[in-house]
Amino acid sequence: MTGPIRTALPAVGDAVPPLRVESVSADRIKIMALVLRDPNPIHFDLDAVRAAGLGDREVNQGGVTMAYVIDMLVAWTGSRASVRTIDCRFSANVFAGDTVDVGGTVTAVREEHGVHLVDCEVWADSGQGVRAVGGTATVAFLGVRVGQ
Repeated sequence: MTGPIRTALPAVGDAVPPLRVESVSADRIKIMALVLRDPNPIHFDLDAVRAAGLGDREVNQGGVTMAYVIDMLVAWTGSRASVRTIDCRFSANVFAGDTVDVGGTVTAVREEHGVHLVDCEVWADSGQGVRAVGGTATVAFLGVRVGQ
């Protein structure tokens, strides 16, 4: 366990502490295209971006945008091991230079086999508040000592 010792669980309706990516880096988009062996030129070739009718900025990989959601959950729970499930839909592009606001809301709190699980609605909004990724996630709050 790497996170803080908690004495209370979140409640339904609580906000997940948000995360903001101030400016998606065009260089990082290009590097991720190489790392992921992603041959889609919209991630590194501005002529291809224009030809696809997507404007004049590189398009972030959907998986990287979803990773921002996972980063938010890890920062909240204090452990990568806490993220149990994530189910997201990609509904808009994130472009180089965009600010991405990542958030979530607790929808359920339960205990299974002695583990405190928290279900959340999660999202990543880009640009002018356009929902780029939306979905659900379940995280475990490890080491919670409720009532102490």
